[in-house]
Amino acid sequence: MAKEKIKPAEQSTELSIEEKLRFLYKLQQVDSKIDKIKLLRGELPLEVQDLEDEIEGLTTRIDNYKKEIHDLETQINQKKIEIKDAEALIKKYQEQQKNVRNNREYDSLTKEIEYQTLEIELCNKRIKEYTQQIKDKKQLVEQTEKTVEERTHDLNGKKQELENITQETQKEEDELYRLSEEYAMNIEPRLLTAYKRIRGNARNGLAVVTVQRDACGGCFNKIPPQRQLDIKMHKKVIVCEYCGRILVDDSLLE
Repeated sequence: MAKEKIKPAEQSTELSIEEKLRFLYKLQQVDSKIDKIKLLRGELPLEVQDLEDEIEGLTTRIDNYKKEIHDLETQINQKKIEIKDAEALIKKYQEQQKNVRNNREYDSLTKEIEYQTLEIELCNKRIKEYTQQIKDKKQLVEQTEKTVEERTHDLNGKKQELENITQETQKEEDELYRLSEEYAMNIEPRLLTAYKRIRGNARNGLAVVTVQRDACGGCFNKIPPQRQLDIKMHKKVIVCEYCGRILVDDSLLE
């Protein structure tokens, strides 16, 4: 696309209505071309963003699983230490039983041995539970890592596809954005705001349309002959009474 030089008006309010309409029409044509480029990309940018967010979430989940596994391993080690301590106490109490002076002392030591034996059983039960939880969480890590691998593969494909499209259209898009900015500089703020508002509300992004077969080029409702004549005169900004789009005729670009 050959670069078109546009000299911004020193005072956009000094432009004639015809000149304002011409810049609006040119701006619409340029913005419509930008819309087509974005349409060519389709949902790819959103798909890329969604995949990146999903991968980030899955990676965080894996990190949490690994932290939980580490905490469980720490608890298992703690229970093993408690078992050793309990076994040492049992051995100590058994030795003391050999030197008791009466049955009361013997029974007291027997109860301590029973208590420590129960503690060992409880610790072994907890170790078994924690070991199963670790096994389950390691399976979750493995499954989630596989999902991350699949999503990363999808992401790389989407990124490559988007990059190919962007490379093909980037030069044209940059030039279109330059033209859009320069045309916009020649339109008074109030009119430019109205243009952007209408464009934002229109499904096809058309704020400025021509009369086609005696009808609005946006909503296709019939336009009375007198109103069509007023549009061709370029003496005032006329909008469609049905859809609110700005109406112009093709002769503006001649």
